[in-house]
Amino acid sequence: MNGLTAWMEKHILPVAARIGAQKHLVALRDAFIGTLPATMAGSIAVMINAIIRDLPPAFWPSYDGNTIPVIREIITVNGYVWNGTLAITGLIFAFSWGYNLARAYGVNDLAGGIVSLAAFIQGIAFGPSLSAPLNVDVSQEVMDAVNNAGVGATIADGNLSVGLWGWLKLDHLNGNAYFTIMIIGAVATIIYAKLMLADVTIKMPDSVPPAVSKAFAAIIPATASLYVIAIFNFIISKIFDGQLFIDLVQKYIAEPFLGASQGIGWVLLVTLFVQVFWFFGIHGPNVLAPVLEGVWGVGQLTNINIFQNGYEGVTGSQAVLDAIQDGKAYMWVRGSFDAFAWFGGSGGTITLIIAILIFSKRADYKTVGKLALGPGIFNINEPLMFGLPIVLNAIMVIPFILAPLVATTIGWLATYWGLVNPVSQAVPWVVPPMLLSFLATGADWRAPIVTLVCMVVTFFIWAPFVISANKMDEV
Repeated sequence: MNGLTAWMEKHILPVAARIGAQKHLVALRDAFIGTLPATMAGSIAVMINAIIRDLPPAFWPSYDGNTIPVIREIITVNGYVWNGTLAITGLIFAFSWGYNLARAYGVNDLAGGIVSLAAFIQGIAFGPSLSAPLNVDVSQEVMDAVNNAGVGATIADGNLSVGLWGWLKLDHLNGNAYFTIMIIGAVATIIYAKLMLADVTIKMPDSVPPAVSKAFAAIIPATASLYVIAIFNFIISKIFDGQLFIDLVQKYIAEPFLGASQGIGWVLLVTLFVQVFWFFGIHGPNVLAPVLEGVWGVGQLTNINIFQNGYEGVTGSQAVLDAIQDGKAYMWVRGSFDAFAWFGGSGGTITLIIAILIFSKRADYKTVGKLALGPGIFNINEPLMFGLPIVLNAIMVIPFILAPLVATTIGWLATYWGLVNPVSQAVPWVVPPMLLSFLATGADWRAPIVTLVCMVVTFFIWAPFVISANKMDEV
């Protein structure tokens, strides 16, 4: 066991440390974290609506929250919160990404956020274009009046064509934009940052207030950056017959990535790396946030929006399930890890605490177990990770890696077999286990049962190693 630890320290720890310190990945992680105030507020609004609007009909079919005073108003207020958060989460992320990336380069971070946001907005749809047959006879006078009205509508050959401008496409502003923002925002902000560092700026006299001086210094780098993105968007539209880069990214990058993320192999691979990073004292979910949030987080935002807005006339969890059948929603998302594998923190360590309190004869283990129980209930496992410790503890590395892999497999199978609804809510990670899975799945009563099964199985994985630790103490 000591040999295994030594090998991992030599070959894996340096790689993990470099990944954890890579400034672009750190900035991307911080960008996702920076969106939490808005995304969590929107998630809470959707979750409240799930409880007061979508859950009761499962028990009282005649219940309609939209017709009940007070309940109806609460639902409406939550809708406003959603409008300003999850509906435009792409805009929020675009600013956060540029802000944190500019900060990583040590340049004006506020301007970096603005550059990233402006670069993203360049390439989204500013109005729908549609064509539909009229199926009615229209006189020439009416056709001429419509065609000459200048309102973006034309009639020709029995078809009505409408091209509006000034209507931003919501699907370009929400979580669907994340992949495009990661690319466009990075390019725009890095160009801006490089020019700032090269001192290609407008210099103001010392008498000018610092805020004004900083703003003027950013003008040339920001302008150059935005023109580069504009030329790129222009070339893309010419090459791909008017298609937008965001739609191409969604079709050829985002959708394949999200599709691959649903396979058990990718889910377990990420789970494995989270545990390996943690074993060396590196916060696994933070290091892998670009993957967890950039792939499964996007899927979760999609599920949340479908749960809130409905799909083909259906709302709630059924809407998510129907959308999954059509490839428009996702079975396994970011919150699925928290609901079924990371109870008590990464590694499912709440069950380790229980095993310690039952089986351990070591005074140090019992003391740490008692101290870690309170935080562990709220999925905070640092007291256990560094106090037991689990970090670089050769006897604990096997269950620490194996337990979450098994729990993730159980949760994945239960979701794909339809034994539990897919996660459709973003629940604060500090919510205790079972309650978290209940809320995350849109108040599905089966979810806590699945979580409990995962906890029982991982408990029996941890127990033999806790007992073995007793023997090591005696030696």
